[in-house]
Amino acid sequence: MAVIHVDSDISPTKPELVAAWLPTQPWAAGLGELEQIGGYRFDDPDGEVGIEALLFRAGEQVLHLPLTYRGAPLEGADEFLICTMSHTALGDRWIYDGIGDRVAVDAYVTAILTGGRQADLEVERDGRIVGVREAAVQASGSGRASAVPDHAALAVTSRGALAIVESADLTLNIARLLPADVDGPETLTVVWDGGRAVAASAG
Repeated sequence: MAVIHVDSDISPTKPELVAAWLPTQPWAAGLGELEQIGGYRFDDPDGEVGIEALLFRAGEQVLHLPLTYRGAPLEGADEFLICTMSHTALGDRWIYDGIGDRVAVDAYVTAILTGGRQADLEVERDGRIVGVREAAVQASGSGRASAVPDHAALAVTSRGALAIVESADLTLNIARLLPADVDGPETLTVVWDGGRAVAASAG
């Protein structure tokens, strides 16, 4: 389960942080105005790191941005830090590009290879869980493995709008812009109102 704090405020907002970060990315040139579609989340088994992918409509394309939210800086990941955020319920948060955060990489690999899906969303209000909200975006993996290969050492590169995370035994591809050609034996399909695309692969 992922918890949504419905009474909380954040600064910057998610559209604001994305709009500030995108101009630093060469593959995002010329995208134009963004319209937020929604997002999907994965669970961190340790319950410490928020994992969320945001989707924005950008003309004929859809922007797909995996992020992590942390309560303290991630050592050795300064190049993947997008911004810091003030959250009225959780305090200061450090927001990272998910491709550079091992917790997000593990979540994607596990979902893709084992046929996992996005986390259910618990709604928190006044310190209490008051219900469950259906995610605006659905994500599901194609695999049927019972376990995933070791991928301890990671190298992160990009090819245009495709992020590539590699270890000795595994390659994870995450598309930043949808639709995209995403190669790999197993995939993650993302579905939103009016659209569907393969957003990631692993193998």
